[in-house]
Amino acid sequence: MRTAYQYKLRPNKEQLATIEMWLELLRRQYNYRLGERFSWWSENRCPVNACPLVTPIPQLRDNPEYYSQKKDLVNTKDKFPDYKLIHSQVLQDCIKRVKLAFDRWFKADKNGHKLGKPRFKGKGRYRSLTYPQIKQNCIEENQINLPKIGKIKLIQHRPLPDGFHS
Repeated sequence: MRTAYQYKLRPNKEQLATIEMWLELLRRQYNYRLGERFSWWSENRCPVNACPLVTPIPQLRDNPEYYSQKKDLVNTKDKFPDYKLIHSQVLQDCIKRVKLAFDRWFKADKNGHKLGKPRFKGKGRYRSLTYPQIKQNCIEENQINLPKIGKIKLIQHRPLPDGFHS
């Protein structure tokens, strides 16, 4: 069983500025990658009952899927150096969120209802970041050590399970 623990963080002003900058860059990345998928989908689909007899065949692009978008993060970091400041796994988790949102659009839930089209995130609407892999000894007393951000004060509402902290 996987368990996730959420705790309240109390960053200082520098850390807060870093986190806010990261969230804005992640929001832009999310919207860009979602837009890539939407444009590919609209360019490469044709309704079955309404296809014209003569259709110009456009140059087909590769489907922007999870691994190709993750691989393209290298180009993003080259073009926009601010993305180098973000921890790589946090940036990759943004791509994973796009994949999950796009996949949910096509699949029905357990009751057979289709979920809505994913939306672009407006300013301030990308509110969390995830470190998918974090070291077990990152929490020391009331602080957590996050890569590329530093030690942040942590308010624990419940104790951590045995073996999680040093």
